Amino acid sequence: MELALQKYGSYEKFEAATGGCLLTKSRIWSHVRKYMERESCLGEIVVHLTDDLLSRASMTVVNGRPTLTINVSTAREHWLEGMLRHEIGTHYFRGMNNNQQPWCNWNGRKKHGLKPLNPTEEGLASIHSVLFRRDPFLWRAALLYYTVYQASRMSFNELFQSVGKFVQDPNTRWDYCVRAKRGQIDTSQPGCFSKDQVYLDGILKILRHRNEIDFQMLTALGKVSYEDVDRLKELALTENIRIPHFLQDRARYMEQLEKIMEVNELTDTELQVLI
Repeated sequence: MELALQKYGSYEKFEAATGGCLLTKSRIWSHVRKYMERESCLGEIVVHLTDDLLSRASMTVVNGRPTLTINVSTAREHWLEGMLRHEIGTHYFRGMNNNQQPWCNWNGRKKHGLKPLNPTEEGLASIHSVLFRRDPFLWRAALLYYTVYQASRMSFNELFQSVGKFVQDPNTRWDYCVRAKRGQIDTSQPGCFSKDQVYLDGILKILRHRNEIDFQMLTALGKVSYEDVDRLKELALTENIRIPHFLQDRARYMEQLEKIMEVNELTDTELQVLI
């Protein structure tokens, strides 16, 4: 976050420079349609646009149908495709592939001794959010982690002031603070909802082991941890699996992971100490 502030001066300038302009609903529909055509999944997913969503987007199942809900108030020109890679290219495709595997339900996961799908699932999706950006700063994942940590030590009011170090806009700050304090009975007391730390945790673990992970297989196996790939790949059913377009060129994909490391000034030595 400090690197982004050094380069851009403020979060708002970073957002404008790297995210581009907010998109109209018609342009969002156009981008989504083109992305789905490229991934050959047009017509498979119900899409809703709303301005009443705490996150930027969410992939859920509603009445048995995969449903993508997009927050129009955060849909920016250069960030929308990253969100689609996150929600469709990662969550949806891994979910579809998971449905074919022997571990597609709780009993199967227990039988095969699978580790929890997070932090791999959200870490991978978060990497895909910034993939191919000019400046792939891990800003959002880092700020979510920071906000949760501070919420565990602070009241809502103190947290709001603390996050102001990185975000001036009160509405954006409010959203981060509400995410970190949701579920708390008394927000004047220290306490947090810790799930939002999973994004950065997963990113760093995947980057730490990036040269050992078979990313296509990680997607093909479905909702599994990167730690389970080697022992599960011989058991996998790989017919009719879905691999997103951005994962099909492994060399280019790995170049982008190196760029994320470089821009965020992460080193393998640091990651080996952390993880």
